[in-house]
Amino acid sequence: MTLAATGEGGTLNPAALMQRAQAVLHTEARAVATLAARLDERFVGACRLMLACRGRVIVTGMGKSGHIAGKIAATLASTGTPAFFVHPAEAGHGDMGMILAGDVVLALSYSGETDELLAILHLIRHRRIPLIAMSGHADSTLARQAEVFLDAAVAEEACPLGLAPTSSTTAMLALGDALAVALLDARGFSREDFAFSHPAGSLGRRLLLRVEDVMHRGADVPGVSQTARVKTAILEMTRKKLGMTAVVDEANRVLGIFTDGDLRRLLEREADVHATPIQAAMTADCTTVTADRLASETVKIMQEKKINALLVVDQERRLIGALNMHDLFKAGLV
Repeated sequence: MTLAATGEGGTLNPAALMQRAQAVLHTEARAVATLAARLDERFVGACRLMLACRGRVIVTGMGKSGHIAGKIAATLASTGTPAFFVHPAEAGHGDMGMILAGDVVLALSYSGETDELLAILHLIRHRRIPLIAMSGHADSTLARQAEVFLDAAVAEEACPLGLAPTSSTTAMLALGDALAVALLDARGFSREDFAFSHPAGSLGRRLLLRVEDVMHRGADVPGVSQTARVKTAILEMTRKKLGMTAVVDEANRVLGIFTDGDLRRLLEREADVHATPIQAAMTADCTTVTADRLASETVKIMQEKKINALLVVDQERRLIGALNMHDLFKAGLV
């Protein structure tokens, strides 16, 4: 027996709230599980139509189904299938111009009898645009007029009144995700492709940003000759403000790095910074990276080696750049 969510005076009943929430999740989970067992060749047919589409996949729906349609369109677009949402009511007032020959329409309506959708079906047929219907009723007008019908029927809504679209919209959303991911796989869509669709997000930064995009270049790169004294290296570190300097040979190849840590260890030995050769104080055979390396990989290198700065070299180990952890932090990678 379901407990009342509120007691006397409107006091919340935590046990009832938890019971209702669990019931909703279980009901919706069953709805999605039933979908998986019911998939058949019609799903493959929908994928074929979308893969063969020369234009865009137009996703449309009204009300709650419209909100789900918008999300499905966004997921398709971000995973390699060009798509966008068209509001069916607006389509009857000019937005049909957004639907062109070569497109495919994916229409969502649980009842399959949504007036605003049915009103534009003859226009879709007139342009010979393939129609995929996602509905809970195989005998509906929408389902009968579609080239492919995707069955999104659920046994019950999670709403205790049986009215608010809950299980049905969850089922359509899950079916849309299944389409998007199946198409992603069929297209060979990669992590790099995904990053290009999400350049402003953290994933885009991790997969697109390279060392050359964040490193210091030219006169901003600290470097001293292998014949320099420690004092010269300290002055170079102070000018360039990266907490380190490269030590290079006559051909500008990196021989080592001199860092704040190296300086502290030198001072602990009470060495003369005016007289000590830099080669006696630097860290030789230091870790370096190339400019084409992913910046996110550089973060891992620095964290694993517990270092705060790196030198950037070319294939001949010539110095071309430098970066420190602060540069990676500013780029949003740390």
